[in-house]
Amino acid sequence: MEKVKAVLKPEEMPKKWYNILPDLPEPLAPPLDPETDKPINPEKLKRIFAEELVKQEMSSKRFIEIPEEILEVYIKIGRPTPLFRATHLEKALKTPARIYFKYEGATITGSHKINTALAQAYYAKNQGIERLVTETGAGQWGTALSLAGTLFGLKIRVYMARASYQQKPYRKILMQTYGAEIYPSPSDRTTIGRKFLAQDPNHPGGLGIAISEAIEDVLNDENARYSLGSVLNHVLMHQTIIGEEARLQMELLDEEPTTIVGCVGGGSNFAGLAYPFVRDVLKGKAGYEFYAIEPRAAPSMTRGVYTYDYGDSGRLTPKIKMHTLGHTYYVPPIHAGGLRYHGLAPTLSILINHGIVKPKAYHQTEIFEAAVLFARTEGIVPAPESAHAVKGVIDLALKAKENGEKKVILFNLSGHGLLDLKGYEDFLEGRLNDYEPKEFPILKSI
Repeated sequence: MEKVKAVLKPEEMPKKWYNILPDLPEPLAPPLDPETDKPINPEKLKRIFAEELVKQEMSSKRFIEIPEEILEVYIKIGRPTPLFRATHLEKALKTPARIYFKYEGATITGSHKINTALAQAYYAKNQGIERLVTETGAGQWGTALSLAGTLFGLKIRVYMARASYQQKPYRKILMQTYGAEIYPSPSDRTTIGRKFLAQDPNHPGGLGIAISEAIEDVLNDENARYSLGSVLNHVLMHQTIIGEEARLQMELLDEEPTTIVGCVGGGSNFAGLAYPFVRDVLKGKAGYEFYAIEPRAAPSMTRGVYTYDYGDSGRLTPKIKMHTLGHTYYVPPIHAGGLRYHGLAPTLSILINHGIVKPKAYHQTEIFEAAVLFARTEGIVPAPESAHAVKGVIDLALKAKENGEKKVILFNLSGHGLLDLKGYEDFLEGRLNDYEPKEFPILKSI
């Protein structure tokens, strides 16, 4: 019998997060103060984020110990997560490639987002913070932080991109069940929200606007802090528990990946799986290939500019150097709400610039086609975000068949799509539209 599943025991779970900063091929550009355009004082960041997260964001330590309290809750929410071989998909594609996936949908909130949500809630609680405020696209991040807040005794407020708020009502209900307050963004609760609603009362929103609303909310409450679900270094670092587990699981299966794939909005789930393997490439110990997959509707990696830009549409965040479509970009209402973002993690931007990570973009109709094939072969319905990775893997496996290559492909199935069935309904009934802008007003918005 072939080995098709690898499961770690709770006591075998890695005890450290990996911080890529010391190993990057060039130093990370400092964030700039939006008021002065000079490198921002860390003290100003502490008004927005919990203090320990600011320290982690700038840490030069290669590994950060995971506190015992977080490890205990990781186990309760489903860590270590399983790693599977997609044998039925391989047979359907008639490919010589061997395909493996790390299944983050096995966590109790259904995605990888809980990994950093628990860490951020823990550090906020230890500091005496009473409330965390955040944005969410598809609702997976908002769901994760809502549960984390409940577990650590924090109040949670979530600004959810309006298109997803309308498309995915059950995610809203799930967050409310966990005790969070949810508002569609743009909302009438903030100055920034009212500005965008005045421009378009039916504005579909986006992560950039929701981030602005969350930060404005925080700046009006001394007992609140902002919690981010992607992009920044500390968030990506918390997700590396995925890749550290996957390394051990691939060893259990006597396999060595040749190719590693993940979807990208801000970059957290791709980094979570890939960065522990990137470490070996940066040290010259391995030659893995890395593919980052994004939507053609928000192609920051494939069509964006590498420059300083705001992380939010309302220009409240520090400026960070990243691949960006411009903070004013009106992201179309694709079903993969978690990928509807104009920018990219600065660390991932550097890896792309150095050719270590190769980006690729797809339309949403083709990613749903890939998702349906995956569901009909492997039985798991992927989240629309994760379906981008599935499409990338299928194309790589078919190319391996064409070239007669026995590649070993590992990808991150970062969430299930059981609360995303509206997207599947639209696809199956032929109502799904593709979006690909001809140009971006980048120079005007930066």
